[in-house]
Amino acid sequence: MAHDVPLRSAEELAMARRAAQLAAEVLAMIEPHVVPGVSTETLDRICHDHIVKVQGVIPANVGYLGYPKTILTSVNQVVCHGIPSPDKILKAGDIVNIDVAVNKDGWFGDTSRMFFVGEPGVLARRLVETTYEALCAGIRQVRPGATLGDVGHAIQSVAQRERFSVVREYCGHGIGRIYHDEPQVLHFGRRGEGLVLEPGMVFTIEPMLNAGRGETKQLADGWTVVTKDRSLSAQWEHMVAVTADGYEVLTAWPGGTGTYAPV
Repeated sequence: MAHDVPLRSAEELAMARRAAQLAAEVLAMIEPHVVPGVSTETLDRICHDHIVKVQGVIPANVGYLGYPKTILTSVNQVVCHGIPSPDKILKAGDIVNIDVAVNKDGWFGDTSRMFFVGEPGVLARRLVETTYEALCAGIRQVRPGATLGDVGHAIQSVAQRERFSVVREYCGHGIGRIYHDEPQVLHFGRRGEGLVLEPGMVFTIEPMLNAGRGETKQLADGWTVVTKDRSLSAQWEHMVAVTADGYEVLTAWPGGTGTYAPV
């Protein structure tokens, strides 16, 4: 282990991969349901039923640190951890992040992606597409001998090019038999600094970019995080494994997803 970061065997990696693929499948399944007029509560119920009844696995978010729902639905200015509600009805032009995690035979799979509800505005589209580009830029830095600073720097560079802000209070994380494990994966940094990557490490990369300033605040529900200046926010998340010669995206979407193909 490096700094208490587990190094997964081939057998362990296979278990992590299976859980990750199940989580990715949920996001592919829910896509046709993300339309104007649907409530985030309805999306949550559909995901819950799919995970439990179709996949036959455990929705990992339910009850985690007291969280009440299966998915997290973060709409427009919500940065992360939005709680599904029957009162939150999606409307045309909204952007929404859906974050899902499952537990398969004791292994966690965790991923999120952005959805357009109808046709987004110009700024919203640019923010969502830039955030995905930043995710991909970070993932492409992953290889043995690289550092987490390389990953964060690549993400930060894409964001700054478009004059978007990187949210600094929340980060990616190690994942395996523990939902949130070491290392912490910051989405900003300097090249050559931080943890040196080794084959067998598994972690999420999940940048959050704001159209305005980077500051956030948590609402009174104890979960929902919004931009302080009410600007739009976007996030994408993949689980990534460090391989002998690079990386593997464990949560690659089944068949790709629209214009957003797997890295």
